[in-house]
Amino acid sequence: MASNEFTVPAQYEDLTPAPNVDKKTLNRMVWRSYWLQSSFNYETMQSGGWLFAMVPGLEKVHTNKNDLAASMYHNLDFINTHPFLVTFVMGIVLSLEQNKVDTQTIRSVRISAASPLGGIGDALFWLTLVPITAGITSNMAIEGNIIAPLIFLIVFHAALFACRFGLMNWAYKMGTSAIDSLTSNMQAFTRAAAIMGCFVVGALTVNMGGTQINLNIPNGTTRSVAAHTVVVSNEEAENFADLAIDTEEAEAGTLGMTDMDGAALKAADADGNEVECGIVDLGNGMSSVTYGEVTESPVSFSVASTLDTVMPKIVPLALVLLLYFLFAKKNFTPIKGIVLMLIIGILGALPLNEWLGITWWTGLW
Repeated sequence: MASNEFTVPAQYEDLTPAPNVDKKTLNRMVWRSYWLQSSFNYETMQSGGWLFAMVPGLEKVHTNKNDLAASMYHNLDFINTHPFLVTFVMGIVLSLEQNKVDTQTIRSVRISAASPLGGIGDALFWLTLVPITAGITSNMAIEGNIIAPLIFLIVFHAALFACRFGLMNWAYKMGTSAIDSLTSNMQAFTRAAAIMGCFVVGALTVNMGGTQINLNIPNGTTRSVAAHTVVVSNEEAENFADLAIDTEEAEAGTLGMTDMDGAALKAADADGNEVECGIVDLGNGMSSVTYGEVTESPVSFSVASTLDTVMPKIVPLALVLLLYFLFAKKNFTPIKGIVLMLIIGILGALPLNEWLGITWWTGLW
């Protein structure tokens, strides 16, 4: 029984090179490339969207219907590349189709050109362009600039349009030599882009990372003597003269003029300046009395201040490194990372001081 499966010939029937494809057709192919992943599937990945984008060019170079059918059929082969750089591969393949190269060569070149673009595109867009533009415009938005999101979209899509249209025309003119031009410095370019991405992530961690461990742990109390000045009659002033106290043993709120040895107390006024307690006769039957009051203030250990002395922004850095470890070593997905950060944020913000009476807990963050 005969098989109905289409067999792609090794050569096209019409081997005459086709005329150059006009710029209008190339632009149509670029616009169609935006639909690359519209029919994404797990068997051939982006093949449906790829063929949809290639059809205008294939119809121009293959006037023979059998050749067009063969070309469309093998252009439905498996392909998976970076959607922003796909026009680079399209330009090369269209150049080969125009020159009626054998179908196996076209298939091989399509795969070999498409595969490396995933890493290059990620380094160029997701690790460099997006973090830089998003970081800058996010700061603008936080400061109240309402056009910041629009600026991000304009910059991002301007770069995207430039890559799509520029790569399409350049790759089509260069043909297979474009692969050598791109891949010759691919490793150095990818490394440079990755380093740039690391710098950007580090800068964003410092500028945008506001997470801090806001724990103030009780650590005893400190005693001091606060100075107060009043104007009273000379008779009333005499009542202050005998106020002698032991500042180390007296309860908070105790008033005094001298210590137990009779020496005038040293106290701090409202501005923090040291003054000496005593009575000054104003000469009109009134006296200015400066006396001291024992005060006791709680002392707490600030975790945030201590960590800042070790390294500012150490908590945001630790969270970034935690996510990096989970992504790189534990196969965490971005969704899991987001959920983890959400859980940590919620737990750290719980008002345990209200629920459980933990007075020193004011929330981690």
